[in-house]
Amino acid sequence: MPLILPEDFLSFDEKAWLEAVDRALKGAPRSRLTGRTGDGLEIQPLYRQRSDARPLATRKAQTPWTIIQRIDLPDPAAANAQILEDLKDGADGIEIVLATSTIAGGQGVRVDDLSGMDQLFDGVLLDLIRLRLGAGHETSSIVTMLIAYAERKGIDPAKLQISAGLDLFGWVARRGRFRSDFERVEERIFDLLHFLKGQNLKYEFFCADGRVWHGAGATPAQELACAFANALYCLRFLERAGIDPSDWSDWINFTLIADADQVGTIAKARAARRIWARILEACGLPQKPMSLHMPTSRRMMTCNDPWVNLLRTTVAAFSAGVGGADSVSVLPFTMAIGLPDGFARRLARNTQAMLIEESNLHQVADPSAGSGAIEARTDGLVEAAWAQLQEIEAEGGIWKSLVDGKIQSRIAASLAVLKKEVATRQRPITGVSEFPDLKETPVPVLDDKLDDIAPLNDHVDLPPPGKGERTAAMKEAFLGGSSLTVAIATHPHAETPVPVDRVPQVRLSEEFEELRETAAVSRAGTPPIVFLACLGPLAQFTARATWTGNVFAAGGIASVGGEARSDLDDLVAAFKSSGAKLAVLVSSDKIYESDAEEAARALKGAGADYLYLAGKPGDMEDRLRAAGVDTFVYAGCNVLDLLHEAQARIGLVDFEEVPA
Repeated sequence: MPLILPEDFLSFDEKAWLEAVDRALKGAPRSRLTGRTGDGLEIQPLYRQRSDARPLATRKAQTPWTIIQRIDLPDPAAANAQILEDLKDGADGIEIVLATSTIAGGQGVRVDDLSGMDQLFDGVLLDLIRLRLGAGHETSSIVTMLIAYAERKGIDPAKLQISAGLDLFGWVARRGRFRSDFERVEERIFDLLHFLKGQNLKYEFFCADGRVWHGAGATPAQELACAFANALYCLRFLERAGIDPSDWSDWINFTLIADADQVGTIAKARAARRIWARILEACGLPQKPMSLHMPTSRRMMTCNDPWVNLLRTTVAAFSAGVGGADSVSVLPFTMAIGLPDGFARRLARNTQAMLIEESNLHQVADPSAGSGAIEARTDGLVEAAWAQLQEIEAEGGIWKSLVDGKIQSRIAASLAVLKKEVATRQRPITGVSEFPDLKETPVPVLDDKLDDIAPLNDHVDLPPPGKGERTAAMKEAFLGGSSLTVAIATHPHAETPVPVDRVPQVRLSEEFEELRETAAVSRAGTPPIVFLACLGPLAQFTARATWTGNVFAAGGIASVGGEARSDLDDLVAAFKSSGAKLAVLVSSDKIYESDAEEAARALKGAGADYLYLAGKPGDMEDRLRAAGVDTFVYAGCNVLDLLHEAQARIGLVDFEEVPA
């Protein structure tokens, strides 16, 4: 039986809605309901459908995105077992993350020669899967080794679907310098491109990658601007290399981050396609769809309560799929803790399988087209990213801007804003800065210890970079049994490569997790505690007591007390018996007016080293401080600073160790 709704349910009147808003705001301006993104874009409380918006040319309807699984187990044999399991159970492709990659995070596959590739790819039908590489400064050598491996196995290298992942500028921003001067780096890439061209091998060699910039704290517009500044460099390089202009875009893959900001991730994916189309048009190049890969964000992952990461990555993968990504990679939920085990990797793989097979997200092309919120965010991101791209170009392009430290400076400013939002819990992190679980049990991760690859003593004379001669000689050397170590050793390094300011790679939860770790160490002795001195009846303090307990738990400090007391003497006696050095007055503003000052004097007299009050003091601040209240805890205060100082007052750290 169909659901029939009354007419008045289906009708709406924006004017009536705004009048209701004004009544609810009680005289406050409507702008109070408007938020802003890190790029300064407005987030309105209500959007209408955009009837003028057309679907973008994203991934085709009824075409599932490619499920990519990250492979980063150091031991090639263990990595091979994971590859086979992933491909058997639903993955369409793999990303081999080597230890030299900017995204390795201290992990990464160790492959030094063709025997290592034999182990890594044993039983893998390489010509039937999508293969992404993360090799950092050794991308050219690894691509050459892979071609040699394919030839030895009787696989036509032209049938390999390779995204080589060369991200020159992300790598140098992480490492601080190239291994040799920039001109020699370009010469080796030039040589490889000519080799690939001569062999009629069309791989997505370059990667306009947003991961390093996002990991450093970049806003979505900054991430897009840096990725497209990289893409512009690639187009110019391909022109200098003599590649046919109609093929330029085929050599470039785009990688942008998907995070738990659902609207933001969808809009970022859509904005990227519009920006690329604008660039191709401006360059007089044929319009070709961009190849867009979206891995989930490492920046959003937490060590504490890692199960919440499953929710974060699900939202991120959903958003990437809806946004039209061609391929998606979900990080395992234990990624921030250590090397994920098979269970964590299976959940990552199955997250995507469920979104495709059960939710059928791929059935509609650009399903968010016409959504007022998403169209507005897409428009805003396009313009903000385009303006920042023009700024980088005006600074001389991405390499010059990096050498001058300008990109790094802008991203550092964005990171400072992010950190402040996290510290004040304007950007709450569930399970870490809010609703922490001090009784959580550890989740298993793998032991990632592996002996370093031993350098060999042999030597191979390679010709200088030219038009493919060096790459051809390197391929023959690999076929002859030489190792990657030897190939590296034969690279001529400049004495003084140009340094650039390095960018960090952060996780937003790190500083709170450091507090938790400090507190956990002390639990072998006396657990750190704070006493909740609740005033009045239960109904007057329960909500605030729960909130306050969560604040201190975010620093690993457990709360005791928190019950209703018969009188002030009972409260003081409970405080004394708790053994706590810190106490917090907790109640409603109304109770504070009548009881807080007397309670503060009593608690200080009973030995409280430091006394907090939960809530803003308003015009009572001077009186409360005079009575003994030292600090106020309220929504919007800098919780991170407060917890650092609390740990010092308890004696977990020295005051000299508290961040300034």
